[in-house]
Amino acid sequence: MVPFAKDRAGRMMYSPGPMNGGKQEDIKLLEERLAELEKLAEDLESVPDAEVVDVLEKAVALLSEVNARVEAGLAGAEGEAREIGELLQKVDFGPFDAALEDLEQRPANGTSGV
Repeated sequence: MVPFAKDRAGRMMYSPGPMNGGKQEDIKLLEERLAELEKLAEDLESVPDAEVVDVLEKAVALLSEVNARVEAGLAGAEGEAREIGELLQKVDFGPFDAALEDLEQRPANGTSGV
C-alpha cells in the first residue's frame, strides 16, 4: 500500500453507530406512540363514559405528535431529494454514456473485431 493511502486509511474510522441522522430513534419513538394509541383504543372499550373525553384527548395529542414527526420526516426527505437532484444535474454523464455505447456496439463474443 502506498504510504499516503495507508496513512489516510489509518485516519478513517468505522462508526459503530447508525449513520442515519437519528432516523432510527424517530422510528422507535413513532412505534412507541402508535403502541400507546393502540392501548388507548383498547381502553375506550372499557372506560366509563365520564373518562372517554380524557382518553380521546390523549389520543388526539398522540396523533398530533405522530403527524408532526411524519411531516418533518417528509420535509427532510424532500430537501434531501432536491439536493440530490441538484447534484445530479451538475454531473457530466457523457463519458459513461460513451463507454456504454461502446460496450453495446462490441460483438457478443467480446472481441474487438480486429
